[in-house]
Amino acid sequence: MTVLKLGGSIVTDKDSPETLAKHAIAHAAMAIAGYVEAEADNDLVLVHGGGSFGHFHASEHDVTPTEGSRDGAAVLAIHEAMQELNEAVVGALADEKVPALPVHPLSAARRSAEGDLSLPLETTATMVEEGFVPVLHGDVVVHEGAGATILSGDELVVELARGLDADRVGLCSAVPGVLDEAGSVVRRIQAFEDVESVLGASESTDVTGGMAAKVQELLDLEMPASIFAVDDLGPFLAGDAVGTRID
Repeated sequence: MTVLKLGGSIVTDKDSPETLAKHAIAHAAMAIAGYVEAEADNDLVLVHGGGSFGHFHASEHDVTPTEGSRDGAAVLAIHEAMQELNEAVVGALADEKVPALPVHPLSAARRSAEGDLSLPLETTATMVEEGFVPVLHGDVVVHEGAGATILSGDELVVELARGLDADRVGLCSAVPGVLDEAGSVVRRIQAFEDVESVLGASESTDVTGGMAAKVQELLDLEMPASIFAVDDLGPFLAGDAVGTRID
């Protein structure tokens, strides 16, 4: 089982509101199609980030993973933007004959008053068992006592990896991995302290924490994870060592 995230910086132009990165989406879809065709026995679950779709609306309405909203119009604007992006990703996969199906977290997930996430995975697991490729996305979710807050794609990746007992995790990003002060890829991270000094916030609008949050989430997993650029997506799916390995 592989859980793969296509970052918002891959599927969108993060600096232009609601702008698809059509070439990158098509490139990713072709790589995934090749993997699905060649590795019929290996299960795959996809997640994509919000990029200039979800993050733009979330920032506009001041909704974050901890700060919520009870404004139905605001919550719907964020979700509809993510649904539009999800349709584009699923559509590109379908064009390449990948049996992709959308899964919208707003319809299933919830946060407790303490912020703990509950996301039933029975439907997603059954999709995989029946030969489909579920495609989830960052979204808004109802949050007890706070209205609705943001569920990031990175948090989804962690939840799916644990709940579905994944063997590996991949984050396809706009950069070739975690970079050090000299701009070189850090090939392996085993503790956040190893890279804390070089990790900062995302340069574009991102309400979910940027690279630092990604690394922290992935370090909590029991299975290995990799962060890599879109050109390394095919090699990652084929089992090659690419980008930064986090374990």
